[in-house]
Amino acid sequence: MNYIQRRTNTFKKVNLALFAGGFSTFAILWGTQPLLPEISREFQVSPAASSLTVSSTTIALAISMLIAGSLSEVFGRKPVMTLSLALSSILSILTSFTPNFHLLLTGRILEGIALAGLPAVAMAYLGEEIEPQSLGMAMGLYISGNSIGGMSGRIISGVLTDYMNWHAALMGIGLISLLSSFIFWLLLPPSSHFESQKFEMKQLVSSLFSQFKEPGLIYLLIIGFLLSSSFVSLYNYIGFQLIEPPYNLSQTLVGFIFIVYMVGTFSSTWMGMLADKHGKRKILQFSLFILLIGGCITLDTNIWLKILGIAIFTYGFFAGHSIASSWVGKVATHDKAQAASLYLFFYYAGSSVGGTVSGTLYSNFGWSGVVSMIAILTIISIAVSIRLAMIAMSRSKLSPLNNIKKTL
Repeated sequence: MNYIQRRTNTFKKVNLALFAGGFSTFAILWGTQPLLPEISREFQVSPAASSLTVSSTTIALAISMLIAGSLSEVFGRKPVMTLSLALSSILSILTSFTPNFHLLLTGRILEGIALAGLPAVAMAYLGEEIEPQSLGMAMGLYISGNSIGGMSGRIISGVLTDYMNWHAALMGIGLISLLSSFIFWLLLPPSSHFESQKFEMKQLVSSLFSQFKEPGLIYLLIIGFLLSSSFVSLYNYIGFQLIEPPYNLSQTLVGFIFIVYMVGTFSSTWMGMLADKHGKRKILQFSLFILLIGGCITLDTNIWLKILGIAIFTYGFFAGHSIASSWVGKVATHDKAQAASLYLFFYYAGSSVGGTVSGTLYSNFGWSGVVSMIAILTIISIAVSIRLAMIAMSRSKLSPLNNIKKTL
């Protein structure tokens, strides 16, 4: 089969298109995160309640991705992703007009449903179209678009809120995302290796649940859940701490804190390439240790050390997510879009659960409560990754035809 090879124009177009798609998706998804203190103040709700503007979107996204991944097996990868990007951009613009908290939550839930198409399908598209030896790099570039989108959405919303209001912030993100959606549609080549299935709900559901028979995939789902719980916990509530004494930062400055996402752009690509070369197991565990160290550094009250800790934490997170998500495509033996959507279901379910639970910890124990939760989740992730490696190595010995050592 003729796969898309590195250093070709088609490879560049695919990566640019998915970079734009990831940018749009994650700018919309995380655009309200730096606005949580402002939303809490304007609507007179608690920090944990304000975080529902993030958590409700991510849980709607998580559930919808199970459907979107299955629909892409029938209607194709590019059509589902393109429709997802266009609808979510339009909904972001419409959500900017909401006058109360309940309508804001409703709009954010609808955005989560619309957003599901790209993240549920992008990993499957890459796994089907990109040559295996370049998949780690391609996945890293896609996730770097996610990180830049998340960073830009947070910065844009913070600045626009400071100079105008949060309504203008969501409007600006929606317009930029609409442009990114057009770039995606223009550049992404249609699938070459995709084979459409008939729409049979029973078969699709049966295929979805059969993914749980793969032990390696189960451990990757757990890692995705724990990684996302830690990541959202830190970024949801760091803004609350930084706008209060002794820091007293403005929304604009808090928004620019998210420029540390740039290290995630680098780490997802660089560590993905290292994983291709040295093995996913080693680099994944190293990434988790980096995340743990960064989270602990944020306990320091010095603002510059705190920002350094956030940067180190972000580096480790995006590296780990990039490696785990690319590993899903290797472990899944059939219906790779469904496997990818399952991973992302657990990933975003983790962000919803972790984001809400850590809000309660922040209200009761402050920042140390949030970091303690992150440390516990990361240690569990390391233990799970060790178990995953043991299973993979055991299977490689039992079945030479399925030489998993090449992916470790």
